[in-house]
Amino acid sequence: MLTPILILFVFAVIAAILKSPRFKGWVGESLVSSKAGARLPAGEYRAFDNVTLPDGGTTQIDHLYVSRYGVFVVETKNMAGWIFGDENQAQWTQTIYRRKSRFQNPIRQNYKHIKVLEALLGIPASKLHTVIVFTGDSTFKTPMPPYVCTLANFTDYILSFRRPVLSDAEVSDIRRKIEKARLADSGATRGAHIERLRNRHR
Repeated sequence: MLTPILILFVFAVIAAILKSPRFKGWVGESLVSSKAGARLPAGEYRAFDNVTLPDGGTTQIDHLYVSRYGVFVVETKNMAGWIFGDENQAQWTQTIYRRKSRFQNPIRQNYKHIKVLEALLGIPASKLHTVIVFTGDSTFKTPMPPYVCTLANFTDYILSFRRPVLSDAEVSDIRRKIEKARLADSGATRGAHIERLRNRHR
């Protein structure tokens, strides 16, 4: 039989997990995957989720959607509150009531992903489309570029690209290169990537 102290401990552990950045990130990425699976025709878009690629260290990409209309590179942010930011700022600001916190500009974050993919896939950056998706209960308080989206409209943005820029053969080649280069989607891969990030920021 569980004692009151043990019950409180279990609830405290569950609450800590639910508030952790890793869990929030997983929830946000799952929401994006689900929405994309429902809205993007499977015959036109090949989805790759949680792609970790070597680049001297590693870089982790939340989602890739490969199509004749280009490769859509998606960075997901599961955040609440007011979001303030500019394309050229190194950091953006999240405000919840009167508490402010800063986080890395996701456009810059995704720019690195674009450059890694450009080298890996051998295609120009013009065929790689950056997409930033905020999935939480957040509100943009500064003007954002059209590729900074919410969960409600990011698939509309992707589907707005209707001019083919890749042939079927190029799409197949890109898919093959991603499958060959990506590291195993495992706890060990994620742990090693997180440790590299910690060491870099130290």
